[in-house]
Amino acid sequence: MTGPEHYREAERLLKDSKTRHGALVIEEGTAEVVAAAQAHATLALAAATALVDETPRSDSFDTYRAWQDVAGSAQDGDAR
Repeated sequence: MTGPEHYREAERLLKDSKTRHGALVIEEGTAEVVAAAQAHATLALAAATALVDETPRSDSFDTYRAWQDVAGSAQDGDAR
């Protein structure tokens, strides 16, 4: 899994564990789901942190774009 994929998985796991009003559903297995979401979020953070001091290069542009897409950041000139 890539960093952005871990990020999306963490979001999905948490979203699936909440009511439509945003409250966490407490039932058997919720702790395991939240722990899995935390693990995915930690892996996403590690992947993102590894890119902090890097300058985008032609071979890493797709990685930067994937992070911008998953984090909801708009590119210059993009209307989102």
